[in-house]
Amino acid sequence: MVDIEPSLMNQAKAKTRISPNSVSLAGEFAVLSRLALWGYDANMTLGRTKNVDILVSNPRTNQLYQLEVKTNLDARRRPPVSKLHGRFVSSWIMNKKHESISRPELWYCFVTIGLESKLARFFVVPSAVVAKYVRAQHSLWLKTTPTARDSPMRQFRIGFKGEKYRIPTATAEQYEDNWKFSY
Repeated sequence: MVDIEPSLMNQAKAKTRISPNSVSLAGEFAVLSRLALWGYDANMTLGRTKNVDILVSNPRTNQLYQLEVKTNLDARRRPPVSKLHGRFVSSWIMNKKHESISRPELWYCFVTIGLESKLARFFVVPSAVVAKYVRAQHSLWLKTTPTARDSPMRQFRIGFKGEKYRIPTATAEQYEDNWKFSY
């Protein structure tokens, strides 16, 4: 048996931990790569007060889109299950403000990156669908959780076709790799 100095173990752990900022940037660059492969002109916006991560132009139709990217790392080997919200692909933390942001040109790209595989999955969802879900899921949570305290934190989940959900839930089959920006 080899003794490893505790400080070396902590250094190894620190090296494997990925900062939230790095996860966000990885998601944004992965989305930019996909958009380029689909023939879009796309540019990342910069700055601390930005409301949109990527501006997208379709050169064939002259259609313009705004894209907000939400990225998470997923270490699970199976889809998570919630007693309240059922089985889902993944979930992303949102804010109360997302309940009311609904514009036809605004879309969200939810990215989940496998922690071990480093492979990404992309779900491109209209802002109206996101706003409706975030509002409904929070309301359901407040109604069914007696000890719930209201907070600005919300969640968005991608579900599976054929599953039964208590509220309308976007599914992987509807929105995974939805690079045509279709409803």
